[in-house]
Amino acid sequence: MTAPANALAVSERAALADLMAELGPDAPTLCGSWTTRDLAAHLIVRATRPDAAAGILVPPLAGYTDKVMAAVGRRDWRSIVAEVRQGPPRWSPVSLAAVDAATNTVEYFVHLEDVRRATDPWEPRELPAADVATLWSQAQRAGGFLLRRSPVGVVYAPTEGPAAGTRHVARKGERAVVLAGPVGEIVLATYGRVTRGLEIGGDDADVAAFLAFPR
Repeated sequence: MTAPANALAVSERAALADLMAELGPDAPTLCGSWTTRDLAAHLIVRATRPDAAAGILVPPLAGYTDKVMAAVGRRDWRSIVAEVRQGPPRWSPVSLAAVDAATNTVEYFVHLEDVRRATDPWEPRELPAADVATLWSQAQRAGGFLLRRSPVGVVYAPTEGPAAGTRHVARKGERAVVLAGPVGEIVLATYGRVTRGLEIGGDDADVAAFLAFPR
């Protein structure tokens, strides 16, 4: 039987909910000063409040988004975790497997790692081959948009999965850095997250510029 398109989004969402339930509402994350409660509120607003979610991307609307997030964050913690676990409501187009896959696979992978890696000790997960393939597909599609503000070109050089040993130009540039390593670590570096087992090749100044640019 073929796995649904959103299989990884569903499993990452469930794993994140499990970890949040285990750690509680005040655990740190890699999302700036956000705690797990703040991150959970962000995910709920993103999934269930299209009127407020716009402020995530549109700065003039951020105040309203923050207000709605604060209200969500004041709810009972168990109900918050349950709503994160539930995922997109049935009335939302995102509840369709293909849309959920496109919009939430990397979102939940990254945020699960935001919680996992915020507290030492931690180690990268060994992902199943199918999950690596899914992440690689998503990375190729989204990399150009996510890296559009990078001051240098970016080349992906995965060491695992269907594209192991190849190179993919995520962002063109006269000068470029090369991200060589596991697919998950390439995705996390693209989002400006802490990585382990990833080699970033290139001129020192270019590497520094890549690491510093705002996502």
